[in-house]
Amino acid sequence: MNKLEEQLGLSKAAIIAIAIAIALVILLIFFCCCKRWILKKWRKKKEALAKKGLKGAVDLKSVQLLGKEYKEKVQPDMEELEGNMEQEEIESTKSEVKLGRLQFKLDYDFQQNQLAVTVLQAEELPGMDMSGTSDPYVKVYLMPDKKKKFETKVHRKTLNPVFNETFIFKVPYADLASKTLIFAIYDFDRFSKHDQIGEVRVALNQVDLGQVVEEWRDVTSAEVDAEKENKLGDICFSLRYVPTAGKLTVVILEAKNLKKMDVGGLSDPYIKLGLFLGNKRLKKKKSTIKKNTLNPYYNESFSFEVPFEQIQKVSLIVTVVDYDRIGSSEAIGRVILGCNSTGSALRHWSDMLASPRRPIAQWHTLLELEDGKKD
Repeated sequence: MNKLEEQLGLSKAAIIAIAIAIALVILLIFFCCCKRWILKKWRKKKEALAKKGLKGAVDLKSVQLLGKEYKEKVQPDMEELEGNMEQEEIESTKSEVKLGRLQFKLDYDFQQNQLAVTVLQAEELPGMDMSGTSDPYVKVYLMPDKKKKFETKVHRKTLNPVFNETFIFKVPYADLASKTLIFAIYDFDRFSKHDQIGEVRVALNQVDLGQVVEEWRDVTSAEVDAEKENKLGDICFSLRYVPTAGKLTVVILEAKNLKKMDVGGLSDPYIKLGLFLGNKRLKKKKSTIKKNTLNPYYNESFSFEVPFEQIQKVSLIVTVVDYDRIGSSEAIGRVILGCNSTGSALRHWSDMLASPRRPIAQWHTLLELEDGKKD
């Protein structure tokens, strides 16, 4: 190595580097030759296979015809299969949405011409509140007239309420076949619209009322939300009663979605308050007028002197009126509260009496004025 270094005039490291480079060039040339030989051999084999298999080549037109025939043959089955799958998905979705069950009893008195409807209990209702529970109650009425509606008591924080409440409908037997009994189940909410959980519809022409009927039925989605049917609007106010002072305070907070009474599609609403003892009006008050609005905000307070011995005898009528400068003002709707009221009105009044000195606020749906009823 020393002689080679002297002859080439290079260092030992340089000679090693040159040797490695020459070896790499030789390996590269060898690799290229091998690759070329392999490719050449593969091409020959491919050509031989192509010549050999040409006799068994598939006619593309035959494939297309076969595919068309297959498609025509299978397409009806596929459409039927897709239809069945869609139907199964719909049925599966329906079965997944479980709204619980309701048990009721029907007892018709042929001598009195009256139908006794008992709401017994419900079970497995869905949780409507953030806590996973509900505050259920049931509205009971007959379609198509809906003249008389009853409500059960609210049962707090339960999905399996036991009601055991009976309501009487005066209906001639001849009219029963045209009636449908509705059990509308709601989740009570003091500060917003009550959510309808579902309903049970009983066509009375399909029920044998010759005997007492008692059965369970699945709760289904409501066809029409009874609350949405109301076109008069809603009002929110608080009640406060101080027994020692004999003072009833009503704070009118706001109203919303009031019925359009003016040509321009708005209203000029104000609130009339009337305190009654039987049919005798003891006091009346009214709020300010809110111009051109269907969602007025008031926050106005009114007080009435009501001795403790009278609080269970009086009734409070809250009426929303559309002011008209030229003609007579027209009432939009009202709420009647007192110990003789029903539904949410009775519930609000009872809550006020159960919590003396505390203001109890609640939303109410306005009802139509009864014929001949004055305020």
